[in-house]
Amino acid sequence: MPVFQYRGRDRRGSIVKGKISAINHREAVGNLKERGISIRNIEELKGIFYKEIKFGLDKVKFKHLVIYIRQFSTLIKAGITIVDATKILAQQTDNKQLRRVLFEMEEDIRSGMSFSEAAEKHKSIFPPIFINMMKAGEAGGQMEEILDRLAVYFEKQNAIRQKVRAAMTYPAILGGISIGVVIFMLTVILPRFASMFSSFGSKLPPLTAFLLNLSDFFHTFWWVGLLLLILAGTGFYYFKNKTNNGTYWVDYVILRIPIFGKIMQKAILARLTRTLSSLFSATVPIMQSLTIVQKAVGNEVISRVLHESKMSLEKGKSIAEPMQDHWAFPVFVSRMISIGEQSGTLDYMLDKVADFYEAEVDQATEQLKSLLEPVLIVFLAAVVGTIVAAIAIPMFDIFNHIQ
Repeated sequence: MPVFQYRGRDRRGSIVKGKISAINHREAVGNLKERGISIRNIEELKGIFYKEIKFGLDKVKFKHLVIYIRQFSTLIKAGITIVDATKILAQQTDNKQLRRVLFEMEEDIRSGMSFSEAAEKHKSIFPPIFINMMKAGEAGGQMEEILDRLAVYFEKQNAIRQKVRAAMTYPAILGGISIGVVIFMLTVILPRFASMFSSFGSKLPPLTAFLLNLSDFFHTFWWVGLLLLILAGTGFYYFKNKTNNGTYWVDYVILRIPIFGKIMQKAILARLTRTLSSLFSATVPIMQSLTIVQKAVGNEVISRVLHESKMSLEKGKSIAEPMQDHWAFPVFVSRMISIGEQSGTLDYMLDKVADFYEAEVDQATEQLKSLLEPVLIVFLAAVVGTIVAAIAIPMFDIFNHIQ
């Protein structure tokens, strides 16, 4: 955050000077006035010691954006002007990046710029659907209604994200714990018994011998596993981001993964239909809406089908036609969109499809969590039990030998 050096007089008339941190010059002046200081001179301090060091922790998270839009909608409904609402939210938000952006937007709006134009200067913060729907709201004089739709839209998107993330995180954590326990037992526990087993010279069971050899391999060639992991990560990054069809094939595999792929597909379809419905309801042109959704779905497989739908529309055909022949779009989706096109109720049909798939995501994630918990616990118990058995079996032989 910038640092400003000031000089002025306090309420008693005494000369005061010092430094204050603020988002910008305007906020620094406002904070000093609230403290009763009459400013004579204030300037921003330059130089390496006063530059803010950023570690990437101040990014605007999706949940912060959701909270901001809901609060903004509430303030506008209460009759507060856009510029005052922007200032209030800038002062109240805890996110430094969003705070800085909102203060800049406040200054732009006060200088005569529209809200959508001010927001468009910060495309890394505000997604295209937000900017375009705000433009439509300004043009049609429906700011309150548009903001309320946006708030509902982003809240639903956030809820789906959280559910999908929770469904994917739980097995990942338990799987990581399982791997950690196995590595610990192989590298710490088993080697302590190896010398005892070898001192008796008896033949070890195949399972015990296999695990001891595996333990020796981990101790000797651990760097091979680390190297392979680094190479695999580098290769995956290069394939996904540096090749023409890398992203497409990664997204294809994700959608084809048993169980998890179905959940991801439903979540993407819910996002797609909800976004299109919101844009159509806000009277955003259909071609522009398809372009926005194509970037917003977050999956290259679905994005390419949407591109084909856009090309189909340019030729005077149906949006649903490319979807009808693609495996990623269930018949229910393409038929509902086709009916919506024919009846002139596309936004309504899309809204109903979004409701359906959002409910499907809720149900699928709950079922997945209830199924995975016992399965993963049994798996972890089986792995640990196998290692314990590999230690216990030869120990019984040793006890018998001693007796």
